[in-house]
Amino acid sequence: MSLDLQAMLAILPILGVAIMLVGFRWPASRTMPLAYISTVVIAILAWGVSTTRVVASTIQGLFITFDILYIIFGAILLLNALKYSGAIQVIRTGFSMISTDRRVQVVIAIWLFGAFIEGAAGFGTPAAITAPLMVALGFPAVAAVMLGMMVQSTPVTFGAVGTPVLVGIKGGLEHPELNTRLAAVGLEFSDYLQLITVHVVVLHAIAGTIMPLFMCAMMTRYFGKNKSWKEGLAIFPFALIGGLAFTIPYLLTGIFLGPEFPSLLGALAGMILVTFLARKKIFTPKENWDFAPQETWADTWMGKIQIKTDELTTNTGMTIARAWIPYLLLALLLVISRLPQLPFKAFLTSIKVSWPDILDTGVDGVSTPLYLPGTILILVVAITYFLHHMDLNQLGRALRDSSKMVFGAGYVLIFTVPMVRIYINSGENELGISGMPIAMAAWVAAHVGVIWPLFAPSIGALGAFIAGSNTVSNLMFSLFQFGVAKNLTIPMSMVVALQAVGAAAGNMIAIHNVVAASATVGLLGQEGSTLRKTIIPTVYYVLIVGVLGLIAVNFLEVSDPLVGD
Repeated sequence: MSLDLQAMLAILPILGVAIMLVGFRWPASRTMPLAYISTVVIAILAWGVSTTRVVASTIQGLFITFDILYIIFGAILLLNALKYSGAIQVIRTGFSMISTDRRVQVVIAIWLFGAFIEGAAGFGTPAAITAPLMVALGFPAVAAVMLGMMVQSTPVTFGAVGTPVLVGIKGGLEHPELNTRLAAVGLEFSDYLQLITVHVVVLHAIAGTIMPLFMCAMMTRYFGKNKSWKEGLAIFPFALIGGLAFTIPYLLTGIFLGPEFPSLLGALAGMILVTFLARKKIFTPKENWDFAPQETWADTWMGKIQIKTDELTTNTGMTIARAWIPYLLLALLLVISRLPQLPFKAFLTSIKVSWPDILDTGVDGVSTPLYLPGTILILVVAITYFLHHMDLNQLGRALRDSSKMVFGAGYVLIFTVPMVRIYINSGENELGISGMPIAMAAWVAAHVGVIWPLFAPSIGALGAFIAGSNTVSNLMFSLFQFGVAKNLTIPMSMVVALQAVGAAAGNMIAIHNVVAASATVGLLGQEGSTLRKTIIPTVYYVLIVGVLGLIAVNFLEVSDPLVGD
């Protein structure tokens, strides 16, 4: 089978998803079962993947689906617990005290707080946590999901304490031959990984600084009463400071400390500075911006979770500090549980539910339930029960409301994630050809040539779109990107960095991340509407980073110790 035919067949299910979700505006509940079936048919008939391996990949996908649903349930449960304890009312009031301008709230609560959660937990958690928080603050559910997806860009490469680099790039790239080549020039793999990290933070810092401004402009354009880009751009000075307050410490941390902490420390430094500026009204717009009255909103803007002021529990003994403690505790526990220097991560990951070598295919299904953010979210809810002096009736209502919301997402994800795993596992087949994602990437490489750096981020984004994960995209494509760069005799470290940055941007359109975020606000069925919006910042990101890569390779002559070794 020719490479052209491989690429055409491999992309058919993805094109089908795009056409059905974005073009026909079908809900994911109708689209994803069809996409799964088409992927199964192509994998078996065209790729020669055994039926047993397809079944094993599906079972592996169900393990991952459980993990995602567990996180969704925990995020919704925390929101509902805070709703019934009276904390949400206090948090809303607190944000109004900092600023009633929705654009300022986006910079602080989505861009910076979301980046902090990404740095601590990753894997779609920021959208699952920030989207319901923004609904609680009075944002339309559709806007909350869009903004929650957009923050999954710049911080993502260093999410979950650097996992996309330390696991994704390292696992996808490191092999004995490369280590031998590095040793010949006096380097270890960790040195090369740090070189890639430096390229990544520079690219992200340039492309990502305007993301908070982009988020505000998207919000005012699609959800403002005047449908105006200009109203969002009017916050330029404050949004630029918000961007730089994150990307400068992010850049410095990546260069001097490595891949574990750029997103964490950048977001923490940014929150401290930007909250201070907002309180003092420094660089903030003179004219306040807010949504039109809620009664004028389109029905499609609102999910099943609607937190109206008159429905909120009032707790006269609740202070702003106590109301925020659950979120701060969540961030702290996520960080503590993921630092490899502490013993907690080793313990939490040691307890597994697994099915190794499913049906003798070499495909493994594994879940580490204690390590998942869902467990930490539920633990925070338990602490909140006592901290906020809740009663059993309030906790019971929170549990019932949260359980109902998970079922709709579950139906979509049991098709979406297994489809992804079939794609990824298709490399083991009777024909001896590369897997479907590699076939698509190889076709692009064969038709592009020396301007490959311009397209390298798009391959990373494609991987994240399929897999819903920067880490998995890097695992799939890092070695491929390295090989293309090697054949073209251009800096391999820069091209792998372009892969990592593109994979981060691709999270903004990752299907099962959209489904997960939508589920947390009761908005299932409108995934296509979200994708039509988040594709805009995704295209911006991969294009600007691709151009930067092209300039770096062809004009700045970025060096690589392995080029010409």
